[in-house]
Amino acid sequence: MVMVPVNSARLKHWRNSIIIFLSVLGPGIITANVDNDAGGIFTYSVAGARYGYSLLWTLIPITVALIVVQEMVARMGMVTGKGLADLIREEYGFRTTFILMILLLIANWGNTISEFAGLASGMSIFHVSRFFSVPFGAFLVWILVVRGTSRIVEKVFLVACFFYVSYIISGFAAHPDWKEAALGTIKPTLGFDTSSLYMVIGLVGTTIAPWMQFYLQASVVEKGIKLKHYVQARWDVIIGCIIVDVVAFFIIVACAATIHESGHQQIRDAADAALALKPLAGNAAAALFAFGLVNASLFAASILPLATAYTVCEGLGFEAGINKRLHEAPAFYSLYTGLIILGGLAVLILSESRQVPIMLLSQVANGVLLPFILIFMLRLCNRKDLMGAYRNTRTFNIIAWTTCIVIIILTLLLAIRAFLPQYLP
Repeated sequence: MVMVPVNSARLKHWRNSIIIFLSVLGPGIITANVDNDAGGIFTYSVAGARYGYSLLWTLIPITVALIVVQEMVARMGMVTGKGLADLIREEYGFRTTFILMILLLIANWGNTISEFAGLASGMSIFHVSRFFSVPFGAFLVWILVVRGTSRIVEKVFLVACFFYVSYIISGFAAHPDWKEAALGTIKPTLGFDTSSLYMVIGLVGTTIAPWMQFYLQASVVEKGIKLKHYVQARWDVIIGCIIVDVVAFFIIVACAATIHESGHQQIRDAADAALALKPLAGNAAAALFAFGLVNASLFAASILPLATAYTVCEGLGFEAGINKRLHEAPAFYSLYTGLIILGGLAVLILSESRQVPIMLLSQVANGVLLPFILIFMLRLCNRKDLMGAYRNTRTFNIIAWTTCIVIIILTLLLAIRAFLPQYLP
């Protein structure tokens, strides 16, 4: 009998585990990182510019909430082999699904406009006209999905995730007060004035969006991740959620150390934050911040229309998938193409003032849709006949329902703030 050394067996076990993890890697990390889109970067920039390091603590509960929500849909995808929209249609009927799909279309069209607006403003720092950057960017994201396979698209998206490191470098280049940053991270402080309260609501609201749940579950299903790889898929989700808020941490830190400290605390968009960094942290930090904005905008402009196409086609029973050819999934590719064209055209044709109402409408649609999606998810995840041994535990339900209730309250406050501000102090 040949005896295998213990160390050799352990090494083989770890090597196999790493190989399996790398094969599963993708859906969780990609979905979470898209959350740091143009709107998210702007929100974090404003938090740092206005409030310095004092709101860094919010990233801890935000990360926990994001992990809880994302883990549920990844688990449902592995157990059922179906997308979230597919499950909602089967369990709650076509009418309910159709209404959700309309709301999602409105929300994601507005969000796509935001991404192309972010691309235009980011490239303007490099003196590139929006009449070149937006059409060229739209063509790039379109050709990637229409001509690529799911493996190629996923690899490109993973590379795009890597470029978020530019914000980490910008954070260090800004020479922050690390003692104050650490204190702001571990010591919860919150002013009860309207401005600071709604800044916190904005930080939470920019983290969990309806499209993320649909896209992650669809990605898990299309990649064919099985329950035997549940542990690895769960780590993919956890790592993605941690990375996205580490990036958010450094965006806030960079703006706190420069813009807030200088007393110039008003910025109109994420590109303004990059310009404000230039005289305070140097050209390199500003360029890296702007590059991060361009990367994030292109990345999200690819994912959001793709997530919408997946979800709507799933929900309405049409064929969907990057691995399918144009003639095999005409509705899927038509919807993807249409959202990109309409999103890019809106940025080229409409003035910023006319784009704002569309973006605002999309946020309201997000606000209306999100609570329903979370409740559907929780009900589905607790179905014994659907999830079997993988349904939510009691502890997990307490965390998940608390997260759901908090998000619903914050979403309602955001909607009231946008349309009925007279009813709030």
